[in-house]
Amino acid sequence: MSALEPRDTEVADIPDRPGSPDGATDTVLSRSYRALSIGIVSVVLLIAFEATAVGTAMPVAARELDGVSLYAFAFSGFFTTSLFGMVLSGQWSDRRGPLGPLTTGIGSFVAGLLLAGTAGTMWVFIAGRAVQGLGGGLVIVALYVVIGRAYPERLRPSIMAAFAAAWVVPSIVGPLASGAVTEHLGWRWVFVGIPVLVVFPLAIALPQIRRRAGGPVGEGAGEDGEESGGQSSFDLRRIRLAFGISLGAGLLQYAAQDLRWLSLLPGVVGAALLVPAVRGLLPRGTYRAARGLPSVVLLRGVAAGSFIAAESFVPLMLVTQRGLSPTLAGFSLAAGGVTWALGSWVQSRPRMAPHRERLMTFGMVLVAAAVAAVPSVLIHAVPVWTVAVSWAFGCFGMGLVIASTSVLLLRLSAPEEAGTNSAALQISDALSNVVLLAAGGAAFAALGGGTVAHTTAATTGSTSHPAAFAAVFLPMAAVALTGVWVTRRLRIHP
Repeated sequence: MSALEPRDTEVADIPDRPGSPDGATDTVLSRSYRALSIGIVSVVLLIAFEATAVGTAMPVAARELDGVSLYAFAFSGFFTTSLFGMVLSGQWSDRRGPLGPLTTGIGSFVAGLLLAGTAGTMWVFIAGRAVQGLGGGLVIVALYVVIGRAYPERLRPSIMAAFAAAWVVPSIVGPLASGAVTEHLGWRWVFVGIPVLVVFPLAIALPQIRRRAGGPVGEGAGEDGEESGGQSSFDLRRIRLAFGISLGAGLLQYAAQDLRWLSLLPGVVGAALLVPAVRGLLPRGTYRAARGLPSVVLLRGVAAGSFIAAESFVPLMLVTQRGLSPTLAGFSLAAGGVTWALGSWVQSRPRMAPHRERLMTFGMVLVAAAVAAVPSVLIHAVPVWTVAVSWAFGCFGMGLVIASTSVLLLRLSAPEEAGTNSAALQISDALSNVVLLAAGGAAFAALGGGTVAHTTAATTGSTSHPAAFAAVFLPMAAVALTGVWVTRRLRIHP
């Protein structure tokens, strides 16, 4: 058994399930959990399809809206507003149950897609991504709260593995479908077409969440489905901190992209807002890697930030530097969905539980190696398929790490703290994405990345500003390497 033993207050009051006298043989697809599992995994499937499809269309959208220099904003805008959504969702879920933030989040997610898909300028497009981010922040924390309340600890690694598996089909179908739609109908149809997929997850998930995890901690939903009991007031201090962290991250990102002396002012203001907000919203000791929960939260940020910041530039690099079509550029990352799910499945095996920390160390080594290997394709003698192979190994490492951080966080969280701690985990994830995208975007723009021109198959011999891409990937590999050390701090006792 891992040294991170469950706290006495951690296990929610979950009644015995049918199938055995004590429910010990139940799985996430047993009769007691089947509808709920299918419903929440369907929500993740929707998010996964959006992420893979939009990532493929993004280079074309940025080019047509004359916004390649603002390319990083299209990603960081999503993460910036998601920070506020995460804190709000944690408060909302802990006090009134996860149903409200989940439905509101999906509505915001859909509205953002429609706004981005009908945008006439890059800044309107970024605004749409920001609205999406608010919805995404609400949804992801609410889902974690559902897992913490509705599933016993022994089933949580399996449902996390199911979340990862939900990315497999979108990672394969998403780039192909999105690329085909982008090339034949236009990139806008990728955004405005996805909202149709919302109906099925809502129909399956919401009734089950209302019944199994809809009310405040210690109290389920009433017979009429209304939430009752529990705290109703929000912690206004945390809401103010959430606004500060979101605004600060946005100002920091703007300063990093503008690269003028005048931009120092919003950068300083952003940092002044960001630092106290982070200290107030993350567990004490997070940024010195204190053992236990703080290191779990820190590792999530290090892993996700370095990997996602690098991944955001992979399709753009392949389209502009190697002349790939948007379809092929997106498809180069498709195998990663399969290997990510495989890594998540490996960590879910009961026999792997005593070795979880070692698995996470191995996973971070794979992530760092993959990110460092990707810019090798800037040398035209290196085959393009090197990206697909490298990213597949990196995604396997991410599957080991990301699912494990989620499992460890819920193990260390009391039921009434599940929303707040899940929000902290997701804040670390999103904030790291924002900060590292800001740093990567600044380096990219400073070295002329905003002026890269699209190459075609006939002109793949020419290159434009390859150093701009190297300046993104190599520092991210170094950040990922620090995650190897953080994995050694996960145990409460050395």
